[in-house]
Amino acid sequence: MATGVRSARERVIQTLWFEAIGLLLVAPAYAWVTGSRAAESFVMVAAVSVAVMCWAALYNTVFDLVEHRRTGRVASDRPHGLRTLHAIGLETTSVVVTTPLIWALTDLGWWGALAADLGLATAYAAYGYAFHWAYDRLRPVAQGMDSAADHRSQ
Repeated sequence: MATGVRSARERVIQTLWFEAIGLLLVAPAYAWVTGSRAAESFVMVAAVSVAVMCWAALYNTVFDLVEHRRTGRVASDRPHGLRTLHAIGLETTSVVVTTPLIWALTDLGWWGALAADLGLATAYAAYGYAFHWAYDRLRPVAQGMDSAADHRSQ
């Protein structure tokens, strides 16, 4: 893996923490907003979470690689403006993946599923900004080290 980019292991850890905390925050809020039962809300948000988790792993890795190749900067040193673009980009592209899933799992219809998905994307974009900022402070990417060697030392 290229220098300055999180290892696959670190990316999995990051993604799992992001989705687990997001699920605990968003599923109850979704149930409250839509009036759906908590169990139905949890299943639907969990299904969307799995779909986005798969997409996010690819998106984040490509974003980090492009950023590092263009600027030499590691993700944990990303400026706030680019963090905002990263979070909005991830949530915007995730809507393409998840709206059909929400439509299939709920009785909202296509436009209702899109509206729900946009609400979820907005909530997750704000959460994503805060989570990734905090994660990068707690587990920064070591610059100038091979990422495998970096993570063996942890």
